[in-house]
Amino acid sequence: MQWLILIAAGAAEVTWAAAMKYSEGFTKLAPSVVTAVFYILSAVLLAAALKKLPLGTAYAMWTGFGIVGTTLLGIFLFKEALNLPQVICIVMILAGIVGLRFL
Repeated sequence: MQWLILIAAGAAEVTWAAAMKYSEGFTKLAPSVVTAVFYILSAVLLAAALKKLPLGTAYAMWTGFGIVGTTLLGIFLFKEALNLPQVICIVMILAGIVGLRFL
């Protein structure tokens, strides 16, 4: 159950980051509110996951989910470019997430 909570925390992190982009520097109300709500939700879910999971593992995975998720959203929603070195780094982050969970 803690792993699912951690995944939800990562999804909330990606959501607030994307909403922040849409807020255009907090000049648009709705995306600014979504940013604040999901920022808090992400922290609350991470705190819940940390009740049972090791800090280093959980935090590394949470930030890894955020990095990978926001990178993908950047590509698909905001048409941001991705080059080969970045792809390699994202794959290494994914390998680290898998390694932390299963090794």
